[in-house]
Amino acid sequence: MAAYRLRRKKLMSEINVVPYIDVMLVLLVIFMITAPLLSQGVKVDLPQAASKPIESPDPESLIVVVSRDGRYFLDDKRITTEELVRKVAAIMRVRPETPVLIRGDRNANYGEVVKAMSLLQSAGVASVGLLTEPEGNKR
Repeated sequence: MAAYRLRRKKLMSEINVVPYIDVMLVLLVIFMITAPLLSQGVKVDLPQAASKPIESPDPESLIVVVSRDGRYFLDDKRITTEELVRKVAAIMRVRPETPVLIRGDRNANYGEVVKAMSLLQSAGVASVGLLTEPEGNKR
């Protein structure tokens, strides 16, 4: 009888984690729903470390030029917004890792550069780089 009591009084030392998993999944769903609502605007991937100037862009990269009067150019050819989205989307379907860069004129309207970034995002571009000139090359 004494042996039976010892087995009966043994405590369970396991933790029931099912309620914690349920809470975690509910929080995950809440954050997944609210995250897109909190961030508005154009997504730009910023570098994580100090960047060095590059000598020349990758020859395989796409360079979209925004002129001072708001016109768009791709491969030095004037292009409409519809053509820009269509051509960039076609290129991104074939080569999704292609870097896309925007070269905006110093006197271009900021809204036109942001519009170009938005058009590229709608064409399926994950991240966009901005081209600038070094400080010593002011014209």
